[in-house]
Amino acid sequence: MKTKNLTRFLVLFLTATTILSAQQDITLNDIYGGAFRTEGLDALRSLKNGTEYSVLNYDRDAKASTIDVYNYKTGKKERTLLSSNDLPGIDYLISYEFSDDESKLLLATKLEQIYRRSSLGTYYVYDLKSKDLTLVSENQIQEPTFNKNGSKVAYGYNNNLYIKDLKSDATKQITFDGKKNSIINGITDWVYEEEFGFVRAFDWNNAGNKLAFIRFDETDVPRFSMDVYKETLYPDQQVFKYPKAGDPNAKVSLHIYDVTSEKTSNIGLSDYNSYYIPRIQWTKQDNILSAQLTNRYQNTVDLIFVDAETNTSKLVLQEKDDAYVDITDNLTFLNDNSFIWTSEKDGWNHIYLYDKTGKLQNQVTKGDWEVTNYYGFDQKTGRIYYQSTENGSINRDVYSVLSSGKNKARLTQNTGSNSGAFSADYTYFINTFSSADTPYKFSLHNALNGKEIREIASNDALVTKLKNYNMSPKEFSTITVNGNELNMYMIKPKNFDPNKSYPLFMYQYSGPGSQNVANRWNGANDYWHQMLAQEGYVIACVDGRGTGLKGRDFKKMTQKELGKYEVEDQIAAAKKLGALPFIDANRIGIWGWSYGGFMASNCLFQGADTFSMAIAVAPVTSWRFYDTIYTERYMTTPQENATGYDNNSPISHVEKLEGDFLLVHGSADDNVHVQNTMRLVEALVQADKQFDWAIYPDKNHGIYGGNTRLHLFKKLTNFVYDTLGESQPVMTETKK
Repeated sequence: MKTKNLTRFLVLFLTATTILSAQQDITLNDIYGGAFRTEGLDALRSLKNGTEYSVLNYDRDAKASTIDVYNYKTGKKERTLLSSNDLPGIDYLISYEFSDDESKLLLATKLEQIYRRSSLGTYYVYDLKSKDLTLVSENQIQEPTFNKNGSKVAYGYNNNLYIKDLKSDATKQITFDGKKNSIINGITDWVYEEEFGFVRAFDWNNAGNKLAFIRFDETDVPRFSMDVYKETLYPDQQVFKYPKAGDPNAKVSLHIYDVTSEKTSNIGLSDYNSYYIPRIQWTKQDNILSAQLTNRYQNTVDLIFVDAETNTSKLVLQEKDDAYVDITDNLTFLNDNSFIWTSEKDGWNHIYLYDKTGKLQNQVTKGDWEVTNYYGFDQKTGRIYYQSTENGSINRDVYSVLSSGKNKARLTQNTGSNSGAFSADYTYFINTFSSADTPYKFSLHNALNGKEIREIASNDALVTKLKNYNMSPKEFSTITVNGNELNMYMIKPKNFDPNKSYPLFMYQYSGPGSQNVANRWNGANDYWHQMLAQEGYVIACVDGRGTGLKGRDFKKMTQKELGKYEVEDQIAAAKKLGALPFIDANRIGIWGWSYGGFMASNCLFQGADTFSMAIAVAPVTSWRFYDTIYTERYMTTPQENATGYDNNSPISHVEKLEGDFLLVHGSADDNVHVQNTMRLVEALVQADKQFDWAIYPDKNHGIYGGNTRLHLFKKLTNFVYDTLGESQPVMTETKK
């Protein structure tokens, strides 16, 4: 009997060993060569009939872009609206938009990126009935937008606004003072685009006869210049207006152009907190424009209504916070001009309903959890659709609730990250689901009860493929440090032995309202962490104080002290993890990008007794170097809060550096300027501290393009192996 059991054990052991040895190691070529790419859904547009949606496809056989219409319920392709093969001079389409009545399509081709969200492009209007194709402009233009009846298109060009009449084919210029680095009409400046998250600063009213727009006077905004090296003998310079903390911003003003009278009205805003105009939006009434205004501190938001007939305005709602008020796109007007608004005023982000005068009707959602996305309101059923963290702060689910706050329904059942894309009439929604161990799945659901109707797409092929790799589970937990219970995940080597001692490599971002510890599918960094885990490293990520989705007070407690409490939490977490029997407390590293690079630098410098190495990619090194809107929202100005800026700057702590430090930046980073790294480098040199660093020429904040990402992560990997490892091989892998 003992002999049989021993034989059985040996067979099982050898089988398991064979399976384990047959598994592939993850490589950088796999990660950045697309081996783990997920299948997704192309951007779709729900048609007004509520039963169909359209998708931009590419027919490889015909070598043509097509816009195809599908049936929600069956998934069957119903028809093709157009093919680029039928459009002379157009090889492919990048994106498309319908006119409000779905009679025309606005087609985008040949886009040229400007900054993160902005681009120049060649655009056409295609009439679905007549099959006529109209070039909007011979020039590369910005943000072309139909009016409501599809008879006109407004767009920006060379800092001015234009309107093309599609019936007469005539184009009218409506502003004339636009000038580069001086005046911008209807298109946001750099800092608005980056920090308020929008580019199109104009909006048509419902009647399509008035165009509201924001004008930016950048005259007093300081210029920033970057050398662009390319391959020429002499570098070029990119010069643009970039207001750093404490410096002048663009002066903004609000205007309404009347198409009929061809006159522009200036709207007086001096009675309100109008230093910034982060949103404009027409209400359901043709002549009533809403504008969200805020002061420089961004701790007061005024919602005003402007009567375009009389050019008068009134305050409808005012939101205040001791720290700051987030600007969102959740403002929704109902048929009677009552509106939906989201707010953190009870300590958590929730949905509120107001009447058309700004009187509170009721708080729609309540509880110690956050509304993370607002999807819309069904006027027929009175139901509001939204996403929230009610099932745990690392998870997301889709819900519906009556505007009264009653009859709430959870519409998604799988634990992880769920989002919803709703049909125009709220009959259906497409659920995108993923978790830490399940790649993206797409399914169609009944919006009333959440019942699944059909599966649209999944990544089962990727799941099968990953079974051949040495993948370790992402273990979620919490860790209590500095009196707070913080979300954490850990990745251990596949053959983890609790009796061994492993180096610890921590990853974080830590910026205000951010979240890294989330139950969702892998990104490229996750695969890199898996690669390091297979080589014998324990990976950990902790979301400290100041991060999001755990209430207003948790998020905003870092106010005026960015980098203080977040650093304390990462150091304390590292100490606690270092005390675990399977962690080598002498080999603890940390890394991050952008805000995470700021943090990694501070943690190494201020936590010299805890961290032995750090990698900082594209870091802010002093908030004095960063832009006004982001920085002052959390820090006020450096003139008012000098100690908050300087005491928490890595530059102020260079003399404490004892471990190994790698600093990386792109020379053409328009967001976090390479100036940040240069100033830190100089401080380290003058403090006689040795470190490693790399500059990637002409690369922006993302540091990508061609072979760049692969080269970058070989460098990061080698640095990890050299500083935290014992005898790991240096990466010599070449691009396949």
